[in-house]
Amino acid sequence: MYLLQTGGGGGFQFVFIGGMILVFWLFFIRPQAKRQKQQKSFAESLQKGDKVVTIAGIHGKLSRVNEDGTIDLEISPGSYLKMERSSISMEMTQNLNKPAATVADKK
Repeated sequence: MYLLQTGGGGGFQFVFIGGMILVFWLFFIRPQAKRQKQQKSFAESLQKGDKVVTIAGIHGKLSRVNEDGTIDLEISPGSYLKMERSSISMEMTQNLNKPAATVADKK
């Protein structure tokens, strides 16, 4: 005769899975959402004359911020590129605009 045993540890499995979901949210989803929010506010605060770096690594100065979500980027005197606001890299632009002494101290 076979005896069927029902596991009494079912509640532990749910707690374990819930804990895994919590850890995943804390370490992956929440920081990414925070970075996206910072990038969005950074892109919205761009103004004419700001020195920026694009995601592709192009350095330039904003000559005009358009209402349709684009910018005109002056890459050299008289040379302009029309780009999306979202193509400006927040991290590289902040590094570009840091004082030279701060960057030299890190080396």
